Amino acid sequence: MLITSLNNDKVKELVKLKDKKYRDINDLFFIEGKDLCDSAYENGLLRELYILDGYDNIYDGIPYTYVSTEVMKKISDLGSVSEYYGVCSKMVEKDLGNKILVLDDIQDPGNLGTIIRSAVAFNFDTIVLSRGTVDLYNPKVVRSAKGMLFKTNVIMRDIVSFIKEIDDYMVYGTDVKDGINIKNEIIPEKIAIVIGNEGKGISDEVRDLCQKFIYLDMNSECESLNAGVSASIIMYEVNSK
Repeated sequence: MLITSLNNDKVKELVKLKDKKYRDINDLFFIEGKDLCDSAYENGLLRELYILDGYDNIYDGIPYTYVSTEVMKKISDLGSVSEYYGVCSKMVEKDLGNKILVLDDIQDPGNLGTIIRSAVAFNFDTIVLSRGTVDLYNPKVVRSAKGMLFKTNVIMRDIVSFIKEIDDYMVYGTDVKDGINIKNEIIPEKIAIVIGNEGKGISDEVRDLCQKFIYLDMNSECESLNAGVSASIIMYEVNSK
């Protein structure tokens, strides 16, 4: 089957996946490009495939439809042409593990994507998103995570309630003035590290629940780091201990 009409009902449904509300209602999200489709397929999350006319189907057992260049541009978040466009099921939650990163209203999709990649690289088991954090399935987050989205456990919670529940974890906040240099801290087996909003930092209610504070030693000429970079370095330091 080849879809060429921009007014096709299926095309209209796919365009709606750009909207968070529609993604949430259907527990679906979309991906673009062969690399992301490969990762989703390998992890059992790829549900439907739309292939640019002229390319081969390389995913066994996945329902597929060919589309024209104009249709692929219409359903794409980039407005460009990908050879493969996939519709995926949202991920199933896994066990928390020992190393948790808690994100307090991170807003930038690129920061969240970077954090996801670093969490996989540095062996953090779970990322907890506050309800004010950018949507995990925002197309920009999905692209910037570079397939690592499928290789870690990401959950959404009211983080105040969540922190109160994990009483067997050491909860760290970040504080450049009153914290402990992370290089000098003995890290326990079970930890949760809170990363604050890009502009406001950690909210007061969450800060009050942190048991210790850590910071990164850096040149005094640099007042602060990008949230994604800071979180990545902290996870690296924890992983190296």
